[in-house]
Amino acid sequence: MFELFRAGGPLMWIILICSLVALTIVFERMLTLRTKQVAPATLRQQVLELMRSKRVTPEKIDVIRNHSPLGTVLAGGLDNLPYGSDSMREGFEEAGKMVVHRLGRYLNTLGTIASITPLLGLLGTVIGMIKVFTTITASGVGDPTILSGGISEALITTAAGLSVGIPCLMFYRHFRGRIVELRVILEENALAVLDASKHS
Repeated sequence: MFELFRAGGPLMWIILICSLVALTIVFERMLTLRTKQVAPATLRQQVLELMRSKRVTPEKIDVIRNHSPLGTVLAGGLDNLPYGSDSMREGFEEAGKMVVHRLGRYLNTLGTIASITPLLGLLGTVIGMIKVFTTITASGVGDPTILSGGISEALITTAAGLSVGIPCLMFYRHFRGRIVELRVILEENALAVLDASKHS
């Protein structure tokens, strides 16, 4: 395997670094974007019970804010509870924007890796073919073993670039879709709390 890696030329090191960064991001986002991590099922009910019993205090709002991303959104509205539903809605929206931005952290990097690794593979192909034609110019085409080094470098870097780029693109699209789903869940919870504030 190492011989194959080395045969791909120096660009293989860049592709390897990209793959390690991408792998780290994928595992981190898989853990972070779980529903129970972002929007715990019991939190909304706890907030509604606090509102019904008129026990919403700044200290409890801070506990809710630090609980989870959903807690951050709900706390943004609860901060404005005394000022009416319109102020609460604004608080939910501002906190929601911040939370959604955090949920998308590192995805631009993952998308960039998905874009550049196939291009690095293509660059390796070009470099390998340049070596082939340089060898042909110097030695002719009599000995195919002389040409094999450049051709193998071209093919290996292309395969490596695509092997990294395709999964990265798949995970990038998956995480983007996941964030949309989580945003809907956050909005549903915020609207439930908003409705409860109107009837309390």
